[in-house]
Amino acid sequence: MSPFMKLFLFLCDSLSPSSWFLVQRHNLASSSSETDGVVRSGIIGEIGYIWKQTRILVCIPILQVLVTLCLVMSFLLFIERVYMSIVVVIVKLLRRRPEKVHKWEALKDDDLELANTNYPMVLIQIPMYNEKEVCQLSIGAACRLSWPLDRMIVQVLDDSTDPASKDLVNAECDKWARRGINIMSEIRDNRIGYKAGALKAGMMHHYVKQCEFVAIFDADFQPDPDFLTRTIPFLIHNHEIALVQCRWKFVNANECLMTRMQEMSLNYHFLAEQESGSSTHAFFGFNGTAGIWRIVALNEAGGWKDRTTVEDMDLAVRACLHGWKFVYVHDVEVKNELPSTFKAYRFQQHRWSCGPANLCRKMTMEILQNKKVSVLKKLYLIYNFFFIRKIVVHIFTFFFYCLILPTTVLFPELQVPKWATVYFPTTITLLNAIATPRSLHLLVFWILFENVMSMHRTKATFIGLLEAGRVNEWVVTEKLGDTLKSKLIAKATTKLFTRFGQRINWRELVVGLYIFFCGCYDFAFGGSYFYVYLFLQSCAFFVAGVGYIGTIVPTA
Repeated sequence: MSPFMKLFLFLCDSLSPSSWFLVQRHNLASSSSETDGVVRSGIIGEIGYIWKQTRILVCIPILQVLVTLCLVMSFLLFIERVYMSIVVVIVKLLRRRPEKVHKWEALKDDDLELANTNYPMVLIQIPMYNEKEVCQLSIGAACRLSWPLDRMIVQVLDDSTDPASKDLVNAECDKWARRGINIMSEIRDNRIGYKAGALKAGMMHHYVKQCEFVAIFDADFQPDPDFLTRTIPFLIHNHEIALVQCRWKFVNANECLMTRMQEMSLNYHFLAEQESGSSTHAFFGFNGTAGIWRIVALNEAGGWKDRTTVEDMDLAVRACLHGWKFVYVHDVEVKNELPSTFKAYRFQQHRWSCGPANLCRKMTMEILQNKKVSVLKKLYLIYNFFFIRKIVVHIFTFFFYCLILPTTVLFPELQVPKWATVYFPTTITLLNAIATPRSLHLLVFWILFENVMSMHRTKATFIGLLEAGRVNEWVVTEKLGDTLKSKLIAKATTKLFTRFGQRINWRELVVGLYIFFCGCYDFAFGGSYFYVYLFLQSCAFFVAGVGYIGTIVPTA
C-alpha cells in the first residue's frame, strides 16, 4: 500500500464517523489486493518470459550441440564395432587360426619327459596380495604345468599384509617344494608400485637371468597343464613375437546376474577386440594375466612401470612401439574368477577405465614421435585403441543414454534421429550378444546394467584424463573363492539387511531419480512410449543405488 493511501486513511479516521471509515477502508483494501494480484501475475509472467527466452536462446542450442556430439560419437563407435566384427567374421571364415598364420610346431611328449636343454627356461610369476581364498588354487595350477621341472621356476610374489594369507602362501609353497617343484616365495617389505612394483622386483632376482620367457597369472587364475606346451611354440619359432595372450574362462559366471553380464562384456572383448587387433595389427592390450612374454622384449620396452594403474597396457604399448608383435590365442583358456560383489566390481572398473585414459594422456606424444612403427599403427593406437575404445565408449554411453535422451522429453524441440536411438544401439547390442549366445535372453538386463556402470567408467575416465584425485588408486579386486562363498550363502540369509546404509550409492540414486522424473513427464505429456525405457533404466539405477546387486557379503 502506497504512502498516499496510508495518509488518506489516517485523515478519514480523524475527521469522519467510524462506520463511514470502516466502509471506505474495506473498499480500499479490496482495491489493494487486486493491485497485488496484478503485480504477482506480472512477476510470474516476466519469469515465464525470461525462462522461455533462456530456453530458446541458451538451453536448446547447448543441448543441440551435445546431441550433435553424441551423434558423431555414436557413428564412430558404430563403425568401430562393425569393423571389428567384420574382421572376426573373415578370420573365422578363412580359418586363420594363429597356428596357421604363424609358425607353430608342437612339442613332442617323449622330449618332454627327457627334460633336455632344448626346452627354454620359463619363469612363472604369480603376484598376490591378501588373497587367501584363491592363492592355493593358483599356486597349485602353476606347479602342475606340463614342463620339465628343471626348466621351470614358479615365483610367488606375495605382498600380503594379512598373517593368515602369508601362512597359507608359505605352506603351499613348501608343499610343492617338497614335491620337487622349483618354487620361490618372494616377499617385499613394502607395496611400492603395487602389482607393477612386485613384478619389477621379481624380475631383478639373479635366477631370472637364466629364463627366456615369463608367464604371468593373477592369484585367481588356474592354467591348464598344457598351457606352456600350447603357447611357447609361438615364441620359439617366431622371434618377432613378444607376447602370447590367452582367453579367460570364468568359473563363477553362473553365480549371479551380475557375473553373467560381466561374462557377456568380457567375452566380446576377447572375441572382437583382442582377435581383431591380433589379426590385423599384431597388437592388442595385454590383459595383465594369462599371457606369456619374451623377457628380451619386456626389458627392451623398459620393463614394468607403475606410472598408471594399467601397467600391463603400458608395457604392451611400449613394446609395440619397439616393433614387437603380439598373438592372441582364442582356443587356449585360463580359468579365473569374476568379481561377484558390486563394490569389488566398481573398484575394478574404476581402475580399468581410469588407467587407460591416463595412459593415453601420458603416451600420445610418445606414440606420435615414435620412428619405429608405421603411421597406420600409430593411428590405430591413438584413434581405435585409446580414443574410441577407452574414452569415447564410456562418455558416449553415459551422457547419451542416461542424460541426453532423458532430457529430450523435457525439450520436444530436440530431434534425435531414429538411427541413433534404435538402429545403431540394436546392432551394437546384437554384435555383443553373439559372443555369448547362451545369454541372449539377458540382453535387456545387460543394456541397463552397462548404462549404470557407464556412470562410474565416465567418472574414472575424466579422472584419468585430468589426473585428478583417485588417478593412481589401486584396490585389489576381491575374490571370494568357493570355500568362502559356501559360508556366505548361509550367513547372508539371516543378515541380508545388515548395515543397509553401507550399501547405499547416492550417485546411482540421484541419476535414477532424474531419469524417473523424465519418465513421469513423458508419461504425462509425451506422445510415445519412451517412458518405458526411462522407467526401466531408473529402476536399474535404483537397484544399484541400494546395493542390491551381485553377491551380498554380510559385514557382521
